[in-house]
Amino acid sequence: MHHFEELSAEFAGRFAQDHFPQTPASLYNPNRYFLQLGGKRVRPVLCLMGNELFDDISKDAWNVAIAIELFHNFTLIHDDIMDHAPLRRGMQTVHEKFGTSTALLSGDVMLVAAYDYLNKVGPRHHATIIHLFNKTAREVCEGQQLDMDFEKQEVVGVNDYLDMISLKTSVLLASSLKMGAVLGGALERNQNLLYEFGRKLGLAFQVQDDYLDAFGDPEIFGKQVGGDIKSNKKTFLWIHALDAANPEQKAALLELAASNNPSKVENILSIYRACKADEWAMELKERFLNEAFAHLEDIAVLSKRKEPLKQLAQYLVQREK
Repeated sequence: MHHFEELSAEFAGRFAQDHFPQTPASLYNPNRYFLQLGGKRVRPVLCLMGNELFDDISKDAWNVAIAIELFHNFTLIHDDIMDHAPLRRGMQTVHEKFGTSTALLSGDVMLVAAYDYLNKVGPRHHATIIHLFNKTAREVCEGQQLDMDFEKQEVVGVNDYLDMISLKTSVLLASSLKMGAVLGGALERNQNLLYEFGRKLGLAFQVQDDYLDAFGDPEIFGKQVGGDIKSNKKTFLWIHALDAANPEQKAALLELAASNNPSKVENILSIYRACKADEWAMELKERFLNEAFAHLEDIAVLSKRKEPLKQLAQYLVQREK
């Protein structure tokens, strides 16, 4: 069994090949630029780990892993346009560097390249993989739209937020694992347990992300604290605080959100603490993580085969940056 770091290094080597034609360079070079910005490549490696949980890693799994990473990067290029983001990983975003119209087309053709790799999957699993990939791609779009819808709503329920995060973030992690399991010949019950492991892990990761944005140490976290608060994002913490606040605190939260008060971040954080939103978020993260591990435990393969996934899960949700 390979650990995440080993598979990540091997995947990076294989992924470094050129995925695009030479001309027109004005269309394909923006994608080459974006892919060389790197990234943790978590999703494709989850596909490889899901495959190895049940069998030796197959050629099909490598091709699906490449398709997953190309799809993920396509969503990032388009997300950056929607968010008007100037930087990604400290470098100019594609639309900033090459213009919005080119960024749209480059993203589109990145998705087309992903399907070229999916089409290499052998006939035994081809239809299942395409169906699962398409279902996931549709759900990611639904999650992104809900996220934008929520920006315009004053109140968002915690269950609605969970559904949105699940679609936008978790289902791609979950499906990456499941596609690997399908290619490894896993039975349907095991496939679905692995999918739920990935989905709950994604939720735990997002709760932690929201928490660190508000309460993380900027020295360790590597970002300014309160970025979500400054941009009035409706995070787990915001939703819970509004829910748990007394009328006075609730009025203060809504007033602060609408203001440009220089003390906005520290004032909102003090209300979060008063409402115990920080403790609640840590409990919620643990709940999702425990549920994820329970699903992994139920998968009918030898325990030692699950060790790399357990270690990766711990790493993902115990990171401080």
